[in-house]
Amino acid sequence: MSRLLPFFGFLLLAALLGFGIWWNSSHDPTAVPSPLINKPAPAFALPKLDEPAQTVTKESMLGKPYLVNVFASWCFACGDEHPVLMAESQNLGIPVVGYDYKDDPNDAKAWLAKHGNPYNTVITDESGHTAIDFGVYGAPETFLIDGKGVIRYKRIGPLTPEIIAQQLKPAIAALQKEAP
Repeated sequence: MSRLLPFFGFLLLAALLGFGIWWNSSHDPTAVPSPLINKPAPAFALPKLDEPAQTVTKESMLGKPYLVNVFASWCFACGDEHPVLMAESQNLGIPVVGYDYKDDPNDAKAWLAKHGNPYNTVITDESGHTAIDFGVYGAPETFLIDGKGVIRYKRIGPLTPEIIAQQLKPAIAALQKEAP
């Protein structure tokens, strides 16, 4: 029996390799399912970037769908995504909230002044504590939240024109059909 142990070990490794090949060919390796999809967005109260004395809360956003785009001035991929947002944000038909993540507000202001501001409003989470409740892995990430405050879509990574056309706009259209 002990002479067969290497053979069984080889079979186990071959089975694991085969499972890994099957898994990677049938699943999108960049897709990270969020346990928050179709769950209420976490409560938040974050200051506006340009007016820190004013806060934006989950409650103040209820009643209409909106998009939350997590970005930061230090985020390289956000620089790739930003021209897409500049071109598409006004065509989405819903408010786009910029979520400045773990960033010095002055750096974020300078970055938006340099690259343009595609957002209807920008909130800032300098500590990143609220982002933990949203399950943010990093920047950029995007959340589509319906008028009842439920997260309906999440994208980890930069938005592209293709993703906006094929995923985001249909999700927004579906939400707008649901609206009373």
